[in-house]
Amino acid sequence: MARTAGSHSDITGPRVMDAALRLFSRHGFAAVSMRQIAAEVGVQAGALYNYTPDKQTLLYDLMRAHMEGLLQAWQDQASTGDALTRLEAFTRFHIRYHLERPDEVFISYMELRNLTPDNFRLIEALRRRYENELENILRDGTAKGAFDVPDPRVATMAVIAMVTGVTTWYRTAGRLSVDEVQQIYWRMVRKAVSA
Repeated sequence: MARTAGSHSDITGPRVMDAALRLFSRHGFAAVSMRQIAAEVGVQAGALYNYTPDKQTLLYDLMRAHMEGLLQAWQDQASTGDALTRLEAFTRFHIRYHLERPDEVFISYMELRNLTPDNFRLIEALRRRYENELENILRDGTAKGAFDVPDPRVATMAVIAMVTGVTTWYRTAGRLSVDEVQQIYWRMVRKAVSA
């Protein structure tokens, strides 16, 4: 990233990313201009190019940061034990992590179509690494007779779609706590894969 002498890239760079995240999640990638991002940050439009080469790079960087953060957070807390214990940990982790980052989740799922083919491949590879974590749990549980999952890949996609969907309706001011939502979803996931 280019930097102008005397600039505060350690401050402005993150502000550019935060502004892009807010605007992309609120209005959609295609509807947001670099000029709008600059206005949100409080800099001239031309100054943005000190922090990013273009809007596509901003989108890719946001998605990459989300996926790398997700993978790292899972690695930091991944549980050991039997497949059922690990599946519960994954379900609860996924829900909590995603509920804490609704804008990142929205962009990561809704704006994939706006990535260039090369950027799409890179993000898909990160997504596949995360999906493989769940798929390995399901394969292990199926091999040991704990789960009845005829196609672990399809089951992986179904479980991830279900637990990610919570971000579309959950509100912190609603009647259920995050812990209660995790418990309800865990029961549904367990029933969906039980032998």
